[in-house]
Amino acid sequence: MSNGTQFEKIMKTLEDHEKRLSKLEQVSQTKTEGVTSKPNIRDFIRAKNPKDDVQKTLAIGYYLEKYENFLPFNGKDLTKGFRDAKEIPPQNVNDKANKNKDKHYLMDAEKKKDAMVAWVLTAKGEDYVESGFQEKK
Repeated sequence: MSNGTQFEKIMKTLEDHEKRLSKLEQVSQTKTEGVTSKPNIRDFIRAKNPKDDVQKTLAIGYYLEKYENFLPFNGKDLTKGFRDAKEIPPQNVNDKANKNKDKHYLMDAEKKKDAMVAWVLTAKGEDYVESGFQEKK
């Protein structure tokens, strides 16, 4: 085989590889568009910077609903959320959830979860967490 023929064969192989790589890159970009990674619960709580256990409870409820698809969530779920965030759970997490309910940040779920009272976020509760616990005027 002459040097010219060998060179042409190498160039053709390189072109084929370039085409295959280009297709793979397109597929890779298509699959990752719109994919967002969820924060871990500890980082989420830190970023929201709640000032007390009532706000932490609401933030954990928000995280459970938005990132873990817990609809609804109960006291057991909230306690686990505190532990997963490496936070000491309050003595009575249900009391903290009910204080959020009194402020209309949470509402009772239509049905109990695991035979326990359960809650879902309200739009007001979502806004409150998303704003970093700032009341809308």
